[in-house]
This record gives sequence, structure tokens and C-alpha cells, in this order.
Amino acid sequence: MKTAILPQVRVEPQLRAELEAVLREGETLSQFLEATVRQAVDYRRMQTEFDARADAAWSRFQQTGTAVPASEVVAEMRERLEAKRRELQDKHRPTKA
Repeated sequence: MKTAILPQVRVEPQLRAELEAVLREGETLSQFLEATVRQAVDYRRMQTEFDARADAAWSRFQQTGTAVPASEVVAEMRERLEAKRRELQDKHRPTKA
């Protein structure tokens, strides 16, 4: 796949200095900018998907008048969070030899 170049962005010298000050060891300005753009694209994609789900849920509610109580939604979210925490703890727990 052929690569493309993003447009140059003019910034104040102060912002460029601040940016260079936060680069990690061995990290280039181009690497930082590419990573930042990727994160912004991912965020926007997730936000768009979230908005679409919210709009669909709102439309269903308007048509049916039925909804899931907030307490049930929060309980489900807590269960998912705890399951993910357990999964990550197991993944990072040292194995016994």
C-alpha cells in the first residue's frame, strides 16, 4: 500500500516547543503526530457509533414507550467492568512454576 502525506500544520513556536518537550525518548515528531491522528480517528469512529446506537434506542423508545431502567443498565455495566478487571488481572498475574 502506498503511503500518503498529511498536510502541514502551522503552529505557534510555543506549541511546537511544548510538543517537542513531551516526546518520549527516541520518538519523532512524525511518530507522535501519526499516533495522535490515529487516536483521534478511533475516537471519532467510536463516538459516531455511540451516537447511532443512542439515536436508535431513542427511536425505539419513542415508538414503543418501553425502556430499560437505569438501575439495570448500570448493573450490567458494572458486571462487564468487573469481568474485564478479572480478565486483565488474570492476564497480568505471574504464573506459578
